Amino acid sequence: MYADAIIWPFVACFLVMFMNRRNFLAHTLNGAGALLMAPAVVSAASIIAPAVSTGPADIYQHSFTDLNGTDTPFSAWLGKPVVLNFWATWCPPCVKEMPDLDALHKKHTGVSFIGLAIDTSANVRKFLAKVPVSYPLLVAGHGGIDLMRSLGNSRGGLPFTVVFDAGGVPLGQILGVVHPEELDAFVVNMQL
Repeated sequence: MYADAIIWPFVACFLVMFMNRRNFLAHTLNGAGALLMAPAVVSAASIIAPAVSTGPADIYQHSFTDLNGTDTPFSAWLGKPVVLNFWATWCPPCVKEMPDLDALHKKHTGVSFIGLAIDTSANVRKFLAKVPVSYPLLVAGHGGIDLMRSLGNSRGGLPFTVVFDAGGVPLGQILGVVHPEELDAFVVNMQL
């Protein structure tokens, strides 16, 4: 697992160079020194509890662009539990888990599943033509890395998933690919 954490950032950077994402990545990493801090990708992860919070997370104060270019306030999802998945088109583990998240979205209609891309709208639109999902996708761009860090992902690794209750309080987080069975059980227990 340690080897995955070391190798994947370089694999992701290599893939980005060949997928015409150089400008986005250069802006995101803020120069060559940050290459060593590229998002580590964990192959599998368990749900862990975040720090105790008494109110909605700060992310609910932000707005994000949907794929039509419309600003969407994240506060629109207050009042319903949320599974928020940070992802990118150039992140193979992110892409791998999307069908599982889509299936869980279809199963748990009382929970909002939202994908927040650390990418560009153009890249996400192209991606959706190949891998469609039924849950909403919003775009955070490079600013999403700081949002992930504010939610407890200090390394800014992808994929990163946070589960919020209906009041916007974080209940759990996953750094790495979700285990669908674990996330399913967590969501079921959360709704009881």
